[in-house]
Amino acid sequence: MNGSDEIDGFNGFEKRDFEVNGASIHARFSKRVIGEPMKPALLLLHGFPQSHVMWRRVARRLAADFFLLMPDLRGYGDSSKTPGLPDHSNYSKRNLAHDMVAVMDALGVAVFGVCGHDRGGRVAHRLALDHPARVSRLCVIDIAPTLDMYEGRSLSAPYMEFARAYYHWFHMIQPSPLPELMMGAKQPELARAYLHAKLGGWGSQGLGYIEPAALAEYERCFCTAEAIHTACEDYRASAGIDLEHDRESRERGLRIRCELLVLWGERGVVHRLFDPLALWRAQCSARVCGQAMAAGHFIPEEQPEMTAAALHDFFMAPAP
Repeated sequence: MNGSDEIDGFNGFEKRDFEVNGASIHARFSKRVIGEPMKPALLLLHGFPQSHVMWRRVARRLAADFFLLMPDLRGYGDSSKTPGLPDHSNYSKRNLAHDMVAVMDALGVAVFGVCGHDRGGRVAHRLALDHPARVSRLCVIDIAPTLDMYEGRSLSAPYMEFARAYYHWFHMIQPSPLPELMMGAKQPELARAYLHAKLGGWGSQGLGYIEPAALAEYERCFCTAEAIHTACEDYRASAGIDLEHDRESRERGLRIRCELLVLWGERGVVHRLFDPLALWRAQCSARVCGQAMAAGHFIPEEQPEMTAAALHDFFMAPAP
C-alpha cells in the first residue's frame, strides 16, 4: 500500500499496477459502472519531481464527466525504477509514451485526450506525434517544445537567463553518479531539501499550495537513490535520444494533428523567457489555443479550479 491512499481527492478511484512494455506502471483510474456508457477518456501525466498525486484536486473536479487515468511515469512514484541504459532509451519520451498506450490498451481505451504537465507534457507531445490516431485532443502545461528550449528559440533574454532558471536541465544530464550524489541519493535530508527547493521554485512561491499529506507522498517517492537516478535518466534522455527523435520528426514534417491547448504560469520561466503559443503553433497543424494562468510552474496544484475548468471546456467541446 502506498501513501496516496490517505490523500483527499481520490475517493471513487481504483488503482492498479500494469505490467507493460517491460515495466510496472502504477496508476489510479476512474471506477467503471457496469451498464453505464463510457465517459470520454482523459490521460493526466505528471512531471518532475512529482507523481500522479499532483492531479488530486483537478481529478476531484473532473471525475463526474471523464474516465480519468493518472499513472506514475516510468521512474517516478510507484512505477518501475530500473537503471538507465547506456543510451538512456528506456527513459526516452517515445518509450514512456509507449508505456501509456500499453496501459490504455490494457484498459480497453482506443481514443483518449491527453494532458501533461512538465515532463508529462513532453511525453504527451511524443505520444501525439507517434500515435496520432489514439489522441483526440492534447493539452500541455507550462512547457515549450524540448528542442526549441534547448536551442533557445524565441528566447526573450540571453541564453544565460534560461540556463540559470533551468540549471537542473544541465546538471542532471551529467554522467552518473555525480548528479545523483549531489541531489542526495545517499543523504535523505539533502534529497528532501532539494525536493522542497524544486517544489517551491519556478515562480510557485514556496510550499503553501501543497497539503502535508501530498508533500509527504512526494518525499516518500522521490527521496531514494533509485528515484533520483531515474529522474536523472529522464533528463539525460531529453538531452540526447529525445532530441534525436524530435529532429527526425521535424525533418519528416511530422506535426501534432489534433487540437492543442497550451497553459502556462504567468510567474513561471516559460512565460518570462519564451513565447509558448508561437512555438506550439509551429508544431501543430490543428487549432492551438491557450492562456497564462495566475500561478507559477505547478499550475494544477496552485490553481486546481481554474485548471479543471480549462480542461473541461477544452476536452468536452464539440468536435470541429
